[in-house]
Amino acid sequence: MSQDQKMADLPADRLNEAPPFTYCAVDMFGPFVVKESRKELKRYGCLFTCLACRAIHIETANSLDTSSFINALRRFIARRGNIRQLRSDNGTNFVGAERELNEAWKNVSSKAVNEFLSHQGADHIQWKHNPPTASHMGGVWERQIRSVRAVLSSLLRQHGHLLDDELFRTLMTEVEAVVNGRPLTVDNLSDPLSPCPLTPSQLLTMKSKVVLPPAGVFEKPDLYCRRRWRRVQHIADEFWNRWKKEYLASLQPRHKNVVVTRNFKVGDIVLVKDENSVRNSWPMAKIVSVRMDDKQECVRSVFVQFGTRNLSEDRCVRERPVNKLILLIAAD
Repeated sequence: MSQDQKMADLPADRLNEAPPFTYCAVDMFGPFVVKESRKELKRYGCLFTCLACRAIHIETANSLDTSSFINALRRFIARRGNIRQLRSDNGTNFVGAERELNEAWKNVSSKAVNEFLSHQGADHIQWKHNPPTASHMGGVWERQIRSVRAVLSSLLRQHGHLLDDELFRTLMTEVEAVVNGRPLTVDNLSDPLSPCPLTPSQLLTMKSKVVLPPAGVFEKPDLYCRRRWRRVQHIADEFWNRWKKEYLASLQPRHKNVVVTRNFKVGDIVLVKDENSVRNSWPMAKIVSVRMDDKQECVRSVFVQFGTRNLSEDRCVRERPVNKLILLIAAD
């Protein structure tokens, strides 16, 4: 049985009083196939999530490479303002973007200019990467992507050939408006005298009015209408109906990992759960160092050393989350 640990407290960047998207996270999803003239093109979604107000911002990308992500990041910053911290997984495009932006930052020759720009927060982004294979540590944004991707995948599998690049970008913004219009709290929804719950859209726009769709009824025949804007509105209506059902099901609270268990220690022998391992392969490893959180002193991830097999020891050390490890022999 793999190791569990008491759930950590919310990180400090989710509780800071700061403008929206000062502390945010990013991930990419796709691909989706759209049609441009007679060609079929792949397009991806780049979803930014505000860690404080839980708003999302979706940019489109033509590929998964580093340059395409940096372009999406620059469009996001140009519209939402500077960001102080960005969380992500260890995707090669995210790691490559961090490296390129940091190298460009080091090229600023004047120390005074460097300090001034750093104080202003211009392009100097603090990156935080989750440990490899630890997608649960990014649940605050993985949950948003799951909702958006699950519905969009089925919709665009049916209707993607009817959308071109422009219509696809419009659909992404409609999806963004739907997700940002959800209530952040649901405790007082049954009380008719309680005020309306806050939504991310209200915190972003400072407007309490709901973003209404265009007037009219958009039905399935609109998918083949010559007025192409009606295609997007029909697909957006379908997204709303499906996403609403999934989101309502997620409002039921769930509680897990509420008990503190034994921390992994240096010298423990563990069995590593690896979804990519071949049949009958049981990789064993030794814990060489641990990484704790600051508040609860619970081990969240560890560095394990696999068997060398003619490789240098540095290449055999990998970081893994505790839920991917099974304790075999305790050091104590």
